[in-house]
Amino acid sequence: MKRAYLLLVILFTLSACEQANISTNEDSIAVAAGDINVKDAKNTEISASTKGNLSKNSSEFLAEDESDLSAWDFETAYKMCAEALFEYYKAIWNGSDIDMDTYIDNENLKQYMQKKIASQYDLFLKNKLTYNLVTGVDIGASKVEYVEGDKSFFYFKLDARVEKDVGNFAEPTEFLVQNLNGKLVIVDWYTNGKDSYDSTVRGENQTIDNPDIWNNSEWVKKIN
Repeated sequence: MKRAYLLLVILFTLSACEQANISTNEDSIAVAAGDINVKDAKNTEISASTKGNLSKNSSEFLAEDESDLSAWDFETAYKMCAEALFEYYKAIWNGSDIDMDTYIDNENLKQYMQKKIASQYDLFLKNKLTYNLVTGVDIGASKVEYVEGDKSFFYFKLDARVEKDVGNFAEPTEFLVQNLNGKLVIVDWYTNGKDSYDSTVRGENQTIDNPDIWNNSEWVKKIN
């Protein structure tokens, strides 16, 4: 597979939107100012996201081309991951519902995420921490890669600062995104934090680069 770092799409985004960082709250998902920094064409790191409107009511996230993923799907894929992450934090702290079908197609990954959310919420509930609700999440992309090939995918490393009624915390999350019949879907989702659910169940410091991992029945059976 060929890794393409999103220089062209970032330049396109810069010309279209100036700056961006996603800021979310209970009422809306809006965009706050930030900068997109391009170091070079071979190794592009993005310190923030693209500017645009992010809808909490999106029923699906459509690709530019029904048959293939392209670098031009970057903005939509990023928004999908940011929205999913916001909904996830509300689910594990506030007990809110999250519709996994909006973001994920693979049944194994959906079941894992449902177990992860239930486990996290139950843990916080048991320790009497659920009173301290999530009120907003600031999300920026520290790294984005477009991996081209027979099964092209995006790699996102998103940094989230979770604002609560009292205090806040930050942690990184990694996503892989593919095009499935014209719809963008998350095909892997991993939070690598100290004592995080993923670190405990899947292992610490995993390399997230296999979009087919949740189709591996032996691996899924092992982590379950």
